[in-house]
This record gives sequence, structure tokens and C-alpha cells, in this order.
Amino acid sequence: MTLTDSEVSRVIEMAWEDRTPFEAIEDQFGLSEKALITFMRAQLKSGSFKLWRSRVSGRKTKHIKLRSPEVSRAYCATQYKHR
Repeated sequence: MTLTDSEVSRVIEMAWEDRTPFEAIEDQFGLSEKALITFMRAQLKSGSFKLWRSRVSGRKTKHIKLRSPEVSRAYCATQYKHR
């Protein structure tokens, strides 16, 4: 999959956002969580990648199934709701 520069930027932005679940990134860009990790490793400097991984690891808002019912949407205004 080839992404434009603006799409690469958007994927990185969404990956850093606390309220944007991995599922939203997969739906919009076709990157599973595992593929997103590989993508982020390639796009970010080593230190930034480590910060990102520690930030999103275990974060409930990054997985729709783990979200609290109070978190009803992602920043990108997708149709995601707690399932």
C-alpha cells in the first residue's frame, strides 16, 4: 500500500491521538494494529517510536472493545461507538 505524504501525516496524527482507535485507522487506511506498529517504527525516529509505543500500549481508548461507554466517538468523527 502506498500512501501520499498527507495520508502518512494523517495516519501518524491519528495514531498519536488518544481517542482515535486502531480500528478507525484500519478502516480508513487498511493498516491493522500490527501493520501500524511497523509503519510507525519506519516513520518515526527511534525515541519517538518508543514514546508512542509506551503511550498507546494498554491504553483502553485505542481499542473500541476496551473503551468506556462514555467515549462514544473518535476525534476524526467516525461512526465508532462502544461495542
